[in-house]
Amino acid sequence: MKYFSTRGDPEILSFEETVIRGLAPDGGLYIPTQIPKLPENWENLWKDFTFSELSYAVLSLYIPDSEIPPGSLKDIINRSYSTFRDPQVTPLHKINDKLHILELFHGPTYAFKDVALQFLGNLFEYFLLRRNVVAKTNPGEKPQRLTILGATSGDTGSAAIYGLRSKANISIIILHPYGRVSPIQEAQMTTVADANVHNLAVHGTFDDCQDIVKTCFGDKAFNSKWKLGAVNSINWARILAQIVYYFSAYFQAKRNGILDGGKAIQFVVPTGNFGDVLAGFYAKRMGLPTEQLAIATNENDILARFWKNGEYTKGKNGVVETCSPAMDIVVSSNFERLLWYLADESSSEGRTDGDRQAACATVNTWMGQMKANGKVPMPVAVFEQARKDFVAERVSNEETLETIKSFYQPESASTPSYIADPHTAVGLHAAKVFAQTNAPYVVQIVLSTAHPAKFSEAVTSALQGAPSFNFEQQVLPEEFKGILNMPRRVIEVEKPDYELVKQVIEKVAAKDDASLGKESL
Repeated sequence: MKYFSTRGDPEILSFEETVIRGLAPDGGLYIPTQIPKLPENWENLWKDFTFSELSYAVLSLYIPDSEIPPGSLKDIINRSYSTFRDPQVTPLHKINDKLHILELFHGPTYAFKDVALQFLGNLFEYFLLRRNVVAKTNPGEKPQRLTILGATSGDTGSAAIYGLRSKANISIIILHPYGRVSPIQEAQMTTVADANVHNLAVHGTFDDCQDIVKTCFGDKAFNSKWKLGAVNSINWARILAQIVYYFSAYFQAKRNGILDGGKAIQFVVPTGNFGDVLAGFYAKRMGLPTEQLAIATNENDILARFWKNGEYTKGKNGVVETCSPAMDIVVSSNFERLLWYLADESSSEGRTDGDRQAACATVNTWMGQMKANGKVPMPVAVFEQARKDFVAERVSNEETLETIKSFYQPESASTPSYIADPHTAVGLHAAKVFAQTNAPYVVQIVLSTAHPAKFSEAVTSALQGAPSFNFEQQVLPEEFKGILNMPRRVIEVEKPDYELVKQVIEKVAAKDDASLGKESL
């Protein structure tokens, strides 16, 4: 299995180089040369696997043994998921016979991104260890280091930091939009005292932060000097690790009798950057039985608008601040990966799998149009192809808060009470809309992306005055108590200017290079 850029860079990469590079030099995202098919009898073979065993079964289809031997890959996986609080890692929670919630927030930072970033952190460490063992045999060769650079709208930052804190020969720099992440999210990032962790609070939006990060990766001299590594979902390993929990949900549903009688799953995914639902697309294309994947967006609805009218456009008003801030995104970075498949599959040219360049050229043109004009009018064939695998719905702030309230029913015997974070609530409201047109045999699994304690303002606002509700007693984990009062380590950047941020990154990276470069693996 090899990997290539969606925009046509001619170099075909190994899995290791794909992970280390993160973003292609032409600005494209890496995707596999082919989507592997599931082995024969996979359902019987995998049905009783633990999450770690299932991870190995899925990931090994994308990672050749020649790159990571089976024993090493299993060790990386086992260490990654030993940090989770639930033995299922991503347990399935029943609301009623037709609606279930896949809880993805049982990792160290109480967010779904732990699933991928615990794995990615261990991957980076493994690759550097191996490279530096080789370096030791060459006199005078310095140990290799990585500067992990990322942008966050909230959860990626803390999950990446917890995955990479104190890793030898790795420094991590996270940009977040000043004042636009929840207090708990900000505290989780900025209270980490490890010397290799750095936070930059940029006065601007998440999209500004993400643009700066992409510009850094595109600056060849800067990238080469500091050996940048990507931790955002532009990194293929993030998407790969997330494929696993779709399979886990399927097998949990089978074991619990949810799919008896010919039932089928519709996954409902709250998403802004498209990475979480893209993992479901790969699972579906591999052969996982599922209905259309259902996309739930908040008022920043670039994805919902695409599936409504076939135009990929930024819109006129920029980022709208909502109570589900991790989805406050104008441009969905991972959508580019899907666009490559849509360009390839909607073509009437009859290309083979080996001829990828025409689709790459199309995607490159579309991304150029988006950058120049803020919109891409899609051909009808592309739009129709997209509607085969996906549906989408927009959810307002008011609907989100009302949904949180409606699922908190402590005195109702008919429906179990559930306290949802605002992003999960976006998914739950959208699921209700999708259910109105679903076939009778469809059951829904909503992906819950974060613990409600991470968004205390939204949850307490929605449940203010609700009977017997007490946020500290019912929601707040012990790990979060007192975190808002802990000392912070953060560098404030006065505006989203690339050169200004670049100067800060260089100063931080140079300091780390002097100190961390002395460490050996």
